Amino acid sequence: MTRQAFRRLGAVAFAAALFVVLVACGTDVTGDTGEQAAEEGGGQSTLTIYSGRNEELVGGILEHLEDTTGYEIEVRYGDSAELAAQLLEEGDRTDADLFFSQNAGALGALREAGMLRELPERTLEVAPERFRASDGTWVGTSARARVVVYDPDQVDVDDVPGSIDELVDETWEGEVGYAPSNASWQSFVTALRVLDGEQAARDWLMDFRANEPEAFESNTPILEAVDSGEIALGLINHYYHQAWVTERGAGAVNAERHHPDGGDALGLVNVAGVGVLDTSEAPEAAVHAIDFLLSGTAQQYFADETAEYPMRQDVTSTRHELGELDELPGPDIDLSRLSTLDDTLELLRDVGLSS
Repeated sequence: MTRQAFRRLGAVAFAAALFVVLVACGTDVTGDTGEQAAEEGGGQSTLTIYSGRNEELVGGILEHLEDTTGYEIEVRYGDSAELAAQLLEEGDRTDADLFFSQNAGALGALREAGMLRELPERTLEVAPERFRASDGTWVGTSARARVVVYDPDQVDVDDVPGSIDELVDETWEGEVGYAPSNASWQSFVTALRVLDGEQAARDWLMDFRANEPEAFESNTPILEAVDSGEIALGLINHYYHQAWVTERGAGAVNAERHHPDGGDALGLVNVAGVGVLDTSEAPEAAVHAIDFLLSGTAQQYFADETAEYPMRQDVTSTRHELGELDELPGPDIDLSRLSTLDDTLELLRDVGLSS
């Protein structure tokens, strides 16, 4: 089962149970909060969201924002980077109120352009400090970690690379799978540039290419290749492996997951996140929408149905063994700085590692 199908099943169950959960938790899904937000919108009746998150994943959540905000919700789906570029082009003319991004880099681009409104402290403080903008203009809604999956029949756990330098050792020549067109790989390379500088990133990529890694179309085929023993190592996001383990049972999955602990870009922890456009005519309603995405109900959905790490410390997945978000050994990086995707793509083309 693909991750998309896995998420689709969860979204159906979530949508069916959400209203009951909200009422049971005492959440007012039709009351004063939504009416007040609508009044503060100065007559605006529609809240427009540009979503870089897939409709099959978040559609069941976003439709309930009408109850939360008192507004009709209009969602425009697309690629996060492309939607960010569209918002930059639209500028003050945009009718978007919220940008819900698959990654922090796209939010960082809007932040740099001064297009995001500062969020209230009560909203920001739900997420750990490293998963929100330093100026308070965006906040993470769920997190994903870059991991190395490995074939334990070929590699002892103590020998799995824990840093970028270990990964390019000649031991792993022809044994590493990666997905050059995947946004998570490109975010990793962007983090490499931010943390180590342009020349060091170029040098590492040249060493990586010299080791003849195997290119795959996406993360799932990488995992399949490691699981079957075709290759020894693969670079993917954690939830692909976790979904397999949950779906099939640990005994039926050969590949193991390792969280790099070298403190560099190999263990990058990125986030999906959201921000309010500075030009929004309904900023209070937009903030209420963000508060819902950070509520226990929505956070439980991310933890259970997408196997992503929740922002809330009081939410634990009931389906997946994710561990604690604050225990992930990711690098110390300002995630807003992952905005320079164009420079990353140019570098990857230069070194011959683009799709």
